Amino acid sequence: MAAAARDPLSAAGLDEADEAVRGTCEDASVCKRFAVSVGYWKDPYIQYFVRQAKERKAPEINRGYYARVHGVSYLIKAFLKKTECNCQIVNLGAGMDTLFWRLKDENLLPRKYFEVDFPMIVARKIHNIKSKPPLSKPIMESHSGDSLLIDSHSLDSSRYSIVGADLRFSSDLEEKLKKHNLDIHLPTLLVAECVLVYMTPQQSANLLKWAASTFPVAMFINYEQVNMMDRFGQIMIENLQRRQCNLAGVEVCRSLDSQRERLLLNGWETARAIDMMKVYSFLPQADVKRIEGLEFLDEKELFEQLMQHYCICWASKDSSNLGLANITF
Repeated sequence: MAAAARDPLSAAGLDEADEAVRGTCEDASVCKRFAVSVGYWKDPYIQYFVRQAKERKAPEINRGYYARVHGVSYLIKAFLKKTECNCQIVNLGAGMDTLFWRLKDENLLPRKYFEVDFPMIVARKIHNIKSKPPLSKPIMESHSGDSLLIDSHSLDSSRYSIVGADLRFSSDLEEKLKKHNLDIHLPTLLVAECVLVYMTPQQSANLLKWAASTFPVAMFINYEQVNMMDRFGQIMIENLQRRQCNLAGVEVCRSLDSQRERLLLNGWETARAIDMMKVYSFLPQADVKRIEGLEFLDEKELFEQLMQHYCICWASKDSSNLGLANITF
């Protein structure tokens, strides 16, 4: 990475690659907003961060996002329950995620909620928060103590903090989070959705190792691609490459086993991984039935293939014996 920074050609290539990754944040947010507008789940905040899609999204995409949002949310709430909200959440590569506001509405805020992303994305999110009262008001309501710190690349209140940082450099990340009162002794949940796959295996290993060695009581949730070595996986890779989006960490996405292994090899005590078709089958079936009635799904086989190429993995280390290893669907 340091060498790349000294080579202007490499640096330009790196910046172009980063730009493509930043574009995935916009794509995901637009897809979520569309699914919310159709009625897949409720999120009154997404509209303040992203425009409505110009065209309809395919039903299999909407169902995929439904499973992702509900699957990740289920594990987050299980962690909050085990820790009785006496914990902190660090959302890595958070993009335009609205989880802080939704947790506040449900009275489930942790002691502090941190978000990290590229400085450019953070600047845009802060601008939205500052200019839209439905976003800024909940932050002010939950804030106590001194004046709120805010500049173009970071915002820090007593319960919510957003930091511009590059996840490929964990020492820089730790320094910035500690400036915003990260407490390494507090049970900590780290969440990464389609983030590690854009880092080289070495970079994601370093991040996972940093997290495992920094927090004595922690859980890591990772949502991303899996089974990427088959034909369907190759087509997914080619589609992204056409948009100059390179999956630098795709070799770790070979299988559920390779996903689990990465977590165990980098300091985590327990690790599980299941594909999204399994997650979909574990979600409350009455609500699944409701959303399946929203749109006709012609491509059942395509939906199943898509869902078998994404997974949720979660790992824990638990020196306080809170029972984090027992969290499952």
